[in-house]
Amino acid sequence: MTTIRGVIALGLLAMLAAGSCLTGEDSRPSAPLAPLSVEQVVDNLVRRNHERARALSSSDATRVYHLSYRGLLGDHDAEMTVEASYRRPDAKDFKIVSQSGSKAIADHVFKKLLEGEQEAAKPEVSAQTELNRENYDFELVSYEPSHEGGIYLLQVTPKSKSKYVYRGKVWVDGTDFAVVKIEAEPARNPSFWIKKSEIHHAYVKVQDFWLPVQNESVSVIRTGGRAVLTIEYKDYRVTGANTAMSMNMTSANAGGAQESVGRQ
Repeated sequence: MTTIRGVIALGLLAMLAAGSCLTGEDSRPSAPLAPLSVEQVVDNLVRRNHERARALSSSDATRVYHLSYRGLLGDHDAEMTVEASYRRPDAKDFKIVSQSGSKAIADHVFKKLLEGEQEAAKPEVSAQTELNRENYDFELVSYEPSHEGGIYLLQVTPKSKSKYVYRGKVWVDGTDFAVVKIEAEPARNPSFWIKKSEIHHAYVKVQDFWLPVQNESVSVIRTGGRAVLTIEYKDYRVTGANTAMSMNMTSANAGGAQESVGRQ
């Protein structure tokens, strides 16, 4: 083993000597320049989010909630399937189709999540959760080019420690200017019993709208243990949309893609 490591070390040293690293030059390729500034990306993100919100009047979907706890209190699992309906501007209705496993988790976690989502949909609350400059500070971290318009990676920092906001990174599609992924943590722990939480959200495009496809929250429990909550979204049905606005959004997408490609 020592001989193998020595050979590898010598080989790496030879590669470095043959290149520019030993001369003080940095041979790493530079990161691609973003076609738009962070201000332009955020402007487009906010505008397009408002357009999509106005265009989508109703949708239905199936959700599968699953929670797995492993720790000092033993092993506990629960699952719940829910039919979810959205009606603009803020009506969210949920029908529990089935549930299994721990009844305590179903009652005190899943049902509380549904109640919290209905509360967050109210205009006075949703205004505090929108991804905009009133609620967040933004920093452009990197840009990954592609023929589809590229992806902007933003660092977001909440301006308040509300239970509805988060701090972390968001990935923004460079054509639709929609969030496609979130890796973050809550600005404020949702409970004293939770020591730390990480959230991972992914979105999928359904017709002209970007909607959640999977959410995962990993929490470290203060008394010991770890809980993993996942929400799977499937069988989306856009039952009501403003066709004229959707067509305008599609037209804007095509123009934005051409402009973005032209700037690269």
